[in-house]
Amino acid sequence: MVKIKLRRLGAPKKPCYRIVVADSRTSRNGAVISIIGRYDPLTNPETVVIEEGQAIDWLKKGAQPTATVARLLTKTGVMDKLKAAKETK
Repeated sequence: MVKIKLRRLGAPKKPCYRIVVADSRTSRNGAVISIIGRYDPLTNPETVVIEEGQAIDWLKKGAQPTATVARLLTKTGVMDKLKAAKETK
């Protein structure tokens, strides 16, 4: 199964993350299929940059987001666009 999850970067106690598409069996920082965005929780407000086209394509192909990534996708409006795209078909 393919998951959309966070890959941790940054120094100790100063995390930043990449939003990646990877096999669910890989470790947190293991091999990835594609990098579709980034997330920085330390900025105020938190910074989220997602390539919407790639995210929607992977979700249409059946990739499952983790709970945190699902929250970020909802916050940026990607889930709404995916829902609208499914309804127009």
